Amino acid sequence: MATGSDRTHTPGEAKPRQNLPTACPFPPTFDFGAFALRLLPARSSLGCGRGRQAMQLDDSDGALDSWARFCALSGELVGGAGDLSVGPRLAPVVADLCARGLATLVRDYFLHNLEETFRNNAVRMFWQKFHPYSSSSAVERIKFCVQESWPEDVLSAALEDICLEKSYQEKCVLVLAHALQSYEEKAQNRKLKAVECSSSLMPRYQLMVSSVLLTTLPLSFPEILNVYFKKKLEELNTMVDASDENDQLVSHELFGQSNVSAWDSKMDIDSQEKVISESCTLVKNIGKVVRDFRCLGFTSMTEDSYSSAIIWLLKSKVYELAGDDYRIPVLGSVKKWIQVVPLQFLHALLTYLGDSVDYDSGLSGLKSPLASRPSSFPGIGVPSQALLRWHMRLEYFAYETLQDLRIGKLFEIIVDYPESSPAIEDLKQCLEYTGQHSKLVDSFISSLRYRLLTAGASTNDILHQYVSTIKALRSIDPTGVFLEAVGEPIRDYLRGRKDTIKCIVTMLTDGSGGNTSGGNAGDNLLEELNRDAENQENADYDDHTNIDEKQAWLNSESWEPDPVEADPLKGSRSRRKIDILGLMVSIIGSKDQLVNEYRVMLAEKLLSKSDFDIDSDIRTLELLKIHFGESSMQKCEIMLNDLIDSKRTNSNIKTSLLNAPGTVAGQEEAEISHDVLDATIISSNFWPPIQTEDLAVPASVDKLLSNFAQRFHQIKTPRKLLWKKNLGTVKLELQFEDRSMQFTVVPVQAAIIMRFQEKPSWTSKALATEIGIPVDSLNRRIGFWTSKGVLTESVGPDADDHIFTIVDSMSDVNKNSIVNESCEAFQMNEDEGESSVASVEEQLKKEMTVYEKFIIGMLTNFGNMTLDKIHNTLKMFCAEPSYDKSLQQLQSFLSGLVSDEKLEMRDGLYLLKK
Repeated sequence: MATGSDRTHTPGEAKPRQNLPTACPFPPTFDFGAFALRLLPARSSLGCGRGRQAMQLDDSDGALDSWARFCALSGELVGGAGDLSVGPRLAPVVADLCARGLATLVRDYFLHNLEETFRNNAVRMFWQKFHPYSSSSAVERIKFCVQESWPEDVLSAALEDICLEKSYQEKCVLVLAHALQSYEEKAQNRKLKAVECSSSLMPRYQLMVSSVLLTTLPLSFPEILNVYFKKKLEELNTMVDASDENDQLVSHELFGQSNVSAWDSKMDIDSQEKVISESCTLVKNIGKVVRDFRCLGFTSMTEDSYSSAIIWLLKSKVYELAGDDYRIPVLGSVKKWIQVVPLQFLHALLTYLGDSVDYDSGLSGLKSPLASRPSSFPGIGVPSQALLRWHMRLEYFAYETLQDLRIGKLFEIIVDYPESSPAIEDLKQCLEYTGQHSKLVDSFISSLRYRLLTAGASTNDILHQYVSTIKALRSIDPTGVFLEAVGEPIRDYLRGRKDTIKCIVTMLTDGSGGNTSGGNAGDNLLEELNRDAENQENADYDDHTNIDEKQAWLNSESWEPDPVEADPLKGSRSRRKIDILGLMVSIIGSKDQLVNEYRVMLAEKLLSKSDFDIDSDIRTLELLKIHFGESSMQKCEIMLNDLIDSKRTNSNIKTSLLNAPGTVAGQEEAEISHDVLDATIISSNFWPPIQTEDLAVPASVDKLLSNFAQRFHQIKTPRKLLWKKNLGTVKLELQFEDRSMQFTVVPVQAAIIMRFQEKPSWTSKALATEIGIPVDSLNRRIGFWTSKGVLTESVGPDADDHIFTIVDSMSDVNKNSIVNESCEAFQMNEDEGESSVASVEEQLKKEMTVYEKFIIGMLTNFGNMTLDKIHNTLKMFCAEPSYDKSLQQLQSFLSGLVSDEKLEMRDGLYLLKK
C-alpha cells in the first residue's frame, strides 16, 4: 500500500502532527445501540431458513467489515503521518456503508475523529504559546506589552501552525465529501433514496473548528488581540505622521489601490518609496492575521479588537490635537486625520480581505449624512458600504469625544472668550451631530456651583463670567433655550449679594467694559450691547424685507420646532433675540433700581470732577435712554445739563468780574483770584440727596465764594447759590524753606492746612473749633497731612488733645517719616466709607421711614404678618404719601428693622419685638 502526505514543511518549521494517538475503530462517544438498531432488520430474518435471509446475514456481516475498513482508512487519513492517497480506497467503503443507510454515521464519526485530533494536537499547542502571558500577573503583563515584537511574533507562529493543520484537515474533509458525493450521484442516477451528507460536511467542520477554539479560549486572549492591533495602528499612525510633509502625494497612495496587486506597486520618488513600502507591508501583515482568524471562526472577536484599537487611537488623537489650547479649531483636523489614517487603513484591509462592495451596488441602500458625496473620500474613489458605515461611526465618535472634552473644560473656555471662539465653534458643531445639549447644561451648572458661585468669588468676576457665558452660549444655541437653564443659578446667586446693582452699573458704564482683552479701547459694555442689538435688528429686518416668496417658502420647509426644554411663554423670535442687558436687569428685578443706582454713581462722578469734560457720560446716557427710555433717564440728563450750564455760567461770571470797574485796583494782594474758582451749579431737586457737613473756610476763600454768589444772583435773577462747602476738590501748592509740594485734596483737608498759615502749631480741639468740625472727624482727616510729612503730631498737655506742627524744613523731620520727594504731586485720598452723595440704601431707608409707623400699627393689630401681606396692605391703605416701593425694597427695610431689634421674624412671619 502506497502512502503519501500532502503537507510540506520548510526546514525549522514546526510539525503539528507529530506523535498523534492511534485512531480507534469507534470513538469514545460512539452509540453502539444505534448501530445495532441499524442492522436489526437484516438479523430479524434468521429463522426462515431460506437462501435470501442467509444472504442478508452475510450482508450484515459485510457491513461490520466495511465499518472496520472505514475506521482503519480514516485513521490513516486523519491520524498518524496523514496519508491523502487513501482516498481511492476510501470511496468504495463509504459507498458500501451509505448503501446500507449509514451515511450520517460515517459523516459524524469522521468529524468526531477530526475534532479529537484537532483538539488534542493543534488547539493545545496553539493556546500553549500564549500561556506565559495568561499565567502572569498584571505587572508582568505590562512587561510583555512593552516588548517591541510581542505579541506579533507569537501570533504569527501560532497562526501559521494551526492554519497548516486546519488546511490539511480541510483536504481530508474534501476526500470524504468527494466519496459521499460520488455515491449520491450514483444513487440519483439509479433513482435510489440517499441521504445528502456531502453538502453539509464542510460547514459542519468549520463550525466544529470554531466551537473547539472558543470553548477552550483563555480569558486573556481578547486582551492579547487588542494589544496587537493597538501596536500595529500606532506604528501605522507614526508612518503617516512622518509623511505629513508629502501629504498631498503620499496620503492617497499610502495604502494602495483597490486591488491586491497594488500592494507591490512602487513610487519613483525615493523619499516616499520606503514609507509606502513599509505601510503596505504593515497593512498586508495585519490583513493576513485578520484573514487567518476569520478562517478559525474568530471573525467577530477580531473585528471587535481592531475596531477597539481604531477607536482608542482616534480618542488619543482627539486629545492630542485638542489639548488646552482653545484658540485653534480642532474638528477639521480630526476629520482629516480620520480620512488619512483609519479610513485608508480600513479601505486597504477590506480590499485585501475581499470585502469591498461598490457604493452603487444593490446592497448599498444606506446613504451617509456625514458624507453626502461618495467622492469625498480621498484616495479611495467610490467607497464601499462597509467603509461608509465605518466613516459614520468614526466621525460620530470623534464628535462625541471632542464634545465631552470641550464640555469638561467649558468653564475655562468661557473665561478665555472671545479668544476661545474656535473651541466654542467646534463644540457647536459637535452638539449639532450628537444632540447632547442636556449634558452640556448639567456639566456646566455643576462647574458654576463648584467654582464660581462661592463666597470667595467677587461679584464683579461673577458678572463678567455671566456676560461671557451669555455670549458663548448664544453662539452655540441662538434660541437661548439652554442659556435660560444655565443662567438661572447665576441670577439666583447674584440676587443674594448686596453689591450686585452697583457692580452691574459699573460694568455697564466703565470704559473697559470689564473686558480688558476684547473690544475697542474705551468702549464700555453698554456700547457693545448696543452694537449687538443693532446687528440683531438688522438681521430681523433682512428676514422680513429681503426675502422673496420662493426663499420664504424654502425657509418654511426648513423650519424646526423649538427644543422640548424651551419655555412655552416665549416665542421663537423673542427667544432668538438674546438681550444681554435685559438679562442683567432681570437679576435686579426692575430697571428703576438700576437707574437709581446709576444716578447716584453719576452724581458722585460729576461732583468729584475737576473739569467739565463729560462727553463719555453723555454718550453713556444716550445709550441708556435707548434701552430704558427717555422718561427714566430724565433726571440724569438734567444732571449732565447742569454741568454744561455750569461751564458756561463760570465763564460768564469770571468775565463780568474781570470787567467790573475798580475790581483790579481795589483788590488786595492777599485776596484769591476769581480765575482759580470753578463752581459746579446743580439743580438740587433733580440730584440725589447730597451729604452736607458744616465747614468754616478761610476768610479769603469765603469772600471769593460770596463775590461769586452775588454775581450769579445778578446774572440769574432770582436764582441764588447755596454753597456745599464740604464738596469739591482743591489744588494746593505748599511752599516750604527747602521744598515745594503739590496736592489735590477735598475742601476739609484744604481748610485744615490753610489754618497753619496763621500759626505753625495747633491743638486738635482748637483746630476743630476753628474749622467747625468734630474732633474725631478732624483727627481722621488730618492724618493725611501727617502721612505726607507736612505736619508732625505730638502729645499735648491733655491726652485727648494732640498738638500738630508744620514742618518747614526736611531736617526737622525724622527720615523714617519722610516718604515723598518735594516735587511730587499727591492726589486726593478720600476716606473710606465717605461719599458726597447718599447711597441708594440710605435713600431707601430715609424714604421708608415714613412707613415705619404704619408697619408697627399693622403688626400691633394683626399680631404677625407675612411679607406679601404687609406689602399689599401698604399699597392699599397708604395714600399720603403713596406707597410705590417694590417687594425687594420692603424686604430690605424690614431686615433693617429686625437688625435694630424693633421687629423679629419667625417662620416667614414678622412680628413686634417683645
